[in-house]
Amino acid sequence: MRYFLAIIGGGPAGYTAAEKASKAGKEVVLFEQNAVGGTCLNVGCIPTKSLLYGAKQYYNATHAQKYGVTAENVTFDFAAMQKRKTIVVRKLVAGIKQRINNEHCTLVSGFAKVESRTDELVTIECNGETYEAENLMICTGSTNFVPPIPGIKDNPAVWDSTDALAAAELPKSIIIVGGGVIGMEFATLYHELGIPVTVIEALPTILPNLDPEVVSVLADKYKKAGINILTETRVESIDGGKVTANGEVYEAERILVSVGRRANLNGLEALKDIELNRGAIVIDDFCKTNLPNVYACGDVTGKIMLAHVAARQAEVAVGRMLKQIPLQRIAYNAIPSVVYTNPEIASVGITEAQAAELNIETEVRKLPMTFSGRFMAENEGETGLCKMIIDAKKKSVLGVHMIGNPCSEFVAAASFAVRMGYTTAEFEQVVFPHPTVSEILHEIL
Repeated sequence: MRYFLAIIGGGPAGYTAAEKASKAGKEVVLFEQNAVGGTCLNVGCIPTKSLLYGAKQYYNATHAQKYGVTAENVTFDFAAMQKRKTIVVRKLVAGIKQRINNEHCTLVSGFAKVESRTDELVTIECNGETYEAENLMICTGSTNFVPPIPGIKDNPAVWDSTDALAAAELPKSIIIVGGGVIGMEFATLYHELGIPVTVIEALPTILPNLDPEVVSVLADKYKKAGINILTETRVESIDGGKVTANGEVYEAERILVSVGRRANLNGLEALKDIELNRGAIVIDDFCKTNLPNVYACGDVTGKIMLAHVAARQAEVAVGRMLKQIPLQRIAYNAIPSVVYTNPEIASVGITEAQAAELNIETEVRKLPMTFSGRFMAENEGETGLCKMIIDAKKKSVLGVHMIGNPCSEFVAAASFAVRMGYTTAEFEQVVFPHPTVSEILHEIL
């Protein structure tokens, strides 16, 4: 059978594309080597958040006295947390399969390999069978990057994020190499469950891509709470559970290495002419590669490695294939991001430093989250921060950076303002419900 679209990879980009194209009546074949849902659903976003929520419940119970609640002999069952995580993932995977289960979509389980490509036809092999399609969408995602550190390979004490999520038992202590988003979320998980944590980051700060002032709020809190955060510290070697960094030796039962991810190009060797940049597939505004009938979406493009970006890219790419009018582009400047630490960090748009690099004169407004009554009521002992970057000439909102629970739940409002180019006067007309923490976006205006 000849398909309109062949998709390799069933993560957020792949299953979104399959759903959109098949609902339009186009014949689609979706290949997935592991489980539908990809890294995010199976070994990333969702299982991490499930465990983090369990850890937060335990942490809140043991710190409930500040709200006038006394809880004695509070314990947790890590095996039960893991079981619940697995159930959550299975339910969501089943839901995705239901979404793409229609007469126009064929789901194939197995490793897919591109055999050949012309401008009219792409041929793919999977499980000994051959499939042909007019268009190809590459959604092969990314894999954990293993840095060339002596002693890291074949070391049973070393974990990546997938190993950590699958662990049946908690480690007695842990060193986390890499203070990025993944590293700091795992640091939060282990710390809240009472595990001694050391974070080693080579750069001058943890979460280096975020607003430094917001990050400093989290770093200060975590250091006071007992997390050992070492910045400007480069790992030189690993020997069992011992890490040598900047000449010092640190030891723990487990070492979690989380220093980034790289585009997964396995099975694409036949596409010798596809354009790459730093190991990732280059795409245009509509997620099209330099090959006329080949598209790429998600982590494999190296753009912004977030599930919601992958899904949006898939929508845009399929829209382009279907020649839907008007053709839409992705507003990468308005992509919200969240770090699920405690407190959460949520951001959208550019930082002060990025504005300076672009030679944009800015006005910066800041408020502690305590200007929100709801925040005060529910975050005893926390201050938080909301920071807005404004174009000094146009008065438009360029970026919003926040720390404080639950800023992840309303950063989309700030994203909308950045996406639509709202001026502060226009954004000020938006009515936020009272009392909610989201009101901080109105207060800062």
